[in-house]
Amino acid sequence: MSFLPRSLVARLALLFALISFAVIATIGAALYKNLEHQLSLRDDAALVTRVDHFRTFLRDVDVVDLIRHKPELFSNMMGNREALLVLRFPGQAPLIEVNPGHIQLPDVIPVAAGAPLQLSAVSHLPGADGAPFIVAAATAHVNGAPQGLEVIAGRLLTERTHMLQGYRDWILLVSSGGALLLALLAWWVARRGLRPLHQVAQQTAAIGMRNLSTRVDAAAAPHELLPLIEGFNAMLDRLERGFTQLSQVSADLAHDLRTPIGNLLGQTEVALGQRRDAEYYEQLLGSNFEELQRLSKMADNMLFLARAEHADHAIERKPLQLEDELQRMADYFEGVAEERGVRLAAQGTGQVWADPTLLRRALANLLANAVRYADEDSEIVVAAQQDASGTTIGVENRGPTIAPQHLERLFDRFYRADPARADSSASSGLGLSIVRSIMTLHQGRWHAASKDGVTRFTLFFPVRLEA
Repeated sequence: MSFLPRSLVARLALLFALISFAVIATIGAALYKNLEHQLSLRDDAALVTRVDHFRTFLRDVDVVDLIRHKPELFSNMMGNREALLVLRFPGQAPLIEVNPGHIQLPDVIPVAAGAPLQLSAVSHLPGADGAPFIVAAATAHVNGAPQGLEVIAGRLLTERTHMLQGYRDWILLVSSGGALLLALLAWWVARRGLRPLHQVAQQTAAIGMRNLSTRVDAAAAPHELLPLIEGFNAMLDRLERGFTQLSQVSADLAHDLRTPIGNLLGQTEVALGQRRDAEYYEQLLGSNFEELQRLSKMADNMLFLARAEHADHAIERKPLQLEDELQRMADYFEGVAEERGVRLAAQGTGQVWADPTLLRRALANLLANAVRYADEDSEIVVAAQQDASGTTIGVENRGPTIAPQHLERLFDRFYRADPARADSSASSGLGLSIVRSIMTLHQGRWHAASKDGVTRFTLFFPVRLEA
């Protein structure tokens, strides 16, 4: 279909014109064939009637005497130059031959005298200039003749041929004109029908980076375009959300990198201002090492998030004993918890279907948060429970209540509910974002709740589905 134009309107108009021409031409051809058949029957019937008329007329007259005294009678009875009439006895020269058109006499077998003349007695032969020629012959009884008289009549159908040719040309003209008219009508209808599509195109062309919040208006759009508009608006939602997150991440990352880099530059600049003793340089190197560790950890976390959210991250899930995993994490954070003056308690048995490394990383991030913000001399509880749908693991601690407007954004990158908190600089702000990415890879859910000084983070791991 490469020959079709690229314009959808022109393509629809062309296809509609071709279909219209085919339909009109087919109808015209059917009417033409029917007209041709009816005219053929009419001409055959007229020729049979003429032959039968001559046979009846000659039965009651003296043919020889009539021909001798009134030969012009037969010529006048023919009427035009396309007619043929021959009267003859078998094996003899014609008594009369009326052939003004000089038509060659064909060999035909006459119908026997007394036998009825039917349309099947008419022979159809090719004539001059492509015009068909019809002929019929019959034997007539005549007075005083020992044998019957052959009556041969024919007609060259030039007039009918010209009429049918004109009808054929008229069909082609009407078909072409009708197809052209319908093509113009189809072009106009298609342009009007595709106007909503042009409007949608204009709206989409006006959307750029500065107005990603603009959406294509579907109020006046036809039903056929609604799936396209809804899909495009959904794509804009994803783009806006991704662009907003990217902008926020860039701003937050720049803000979080500024502090350690500023510390490194400031301390180094002070150290270079004058000579210092070895102990000062050791302290400077230790401080710089801590800042570099923070930068390295932040880079690792960002790389993990990029791999987890923007690629098909393959994870190896397997059944894990909850009691072992929870106790492992409690033992790991026991020393840090004692320094903060808090206690750890692990509760739960059964199995969870998860990637071991990712599960431990998610729990470690939650426990690190809980230890950092828990009240002194309080208890952090890591509990798990199972049901038919999966496993729920919760980390609960007592501490400052998180305002509801912050809960929904806690899992965003670099987001902190209280940026002014004194020890917030020890965190990169990516821990809960990593938890969210890990749960996304497990097709699970995550949730945070805080009320009356109790904050609880919940992770849900779905049950393993049998293949």
